[in-house]
Amino acid sequence: MTLTASRTLSTKHRIVEGTLIVDLGARLRVLSSAPRGGGLRTTRYILNHQVTSVGRTSQPWGDPSLYLRKLAGSLGVDVDCVALMTAVPMTQVVVSRAMAGGIWVECLATVGVTNAVCAGEVPAPEVRNAGSHTTGTINLIVITNACLAAPALVGAVQVATESKTGTLRDHAVPSWTGSPNATGTGTDAVVMACALKGHGPWQAYAGTHTMVGAMIGQVTADCLTQGLVRAAQWMSSASSAGSSV
Repeated sequence: MTLTASRTLSTKHRIVEGTLIVDLGARLRVLSSAPRGGGLRTTRYILNHQVTSVGRTSQPWGDPSLYLRKLAGSLGVDVDCVALMTAVPMTQVVVSRAMAGGIWVECLATVGVTNAVCAGEVPAPEVRNAGSHTTGTINLIVITNACLAAPALVGAVQVATESKTGTLRDHAVPSWTGSPNATGTGTDAVVMACALKGHGPWQAYAGTHTMVGAMIGQVTADCLTQGLVRAAQWMSSASSAGSSV
């Protein structure tokens, strides 16, 4: 185990032409539901790109993965990146970080909730199978310098999702049906990145009974809380123009 590498590992992020570019500083192992580079892979870069909201069944950009691949190339980023899409402006990005015992966890998020749903609700006919990756999306990017075992990486995604849902419930965010019990939105995405084996403190578990899991829950909840405030402000300012976030 190379603790020196884990302690010096740091992330940087910048916004270029409506795209959040997260430089992980080295190739990390990433598990995600991203439209570009989703699944399990290694990458150095994660993108979150704003697209114009054009309705739930229209996608003028075509295939999201191909579109984001071209975008990455135009920005000078490796095309094997992991990339997300949203209608939320990147000025709405929120960041939270926690550290304990030489392990740190960082979360970057954009939050939009006009597309909020409660898991198990039957989707409205106009959005069923629409495949939209934009309107009302909560995009979570969670990064840790710890090296998570494969089951722990899945557990980390579970904890982030639990924390997101708990925060939405705490704020009584309504589902599209009007019920105040949304668990997320219909187009949410989550990205979980951790150090490669031998380059970070090994963690066999990352559930809610672990410190790394606790930090994942804390930074996710903090980002959701900040993001909901910004989302309310943005929706208020954008409503006159007929925009959705």
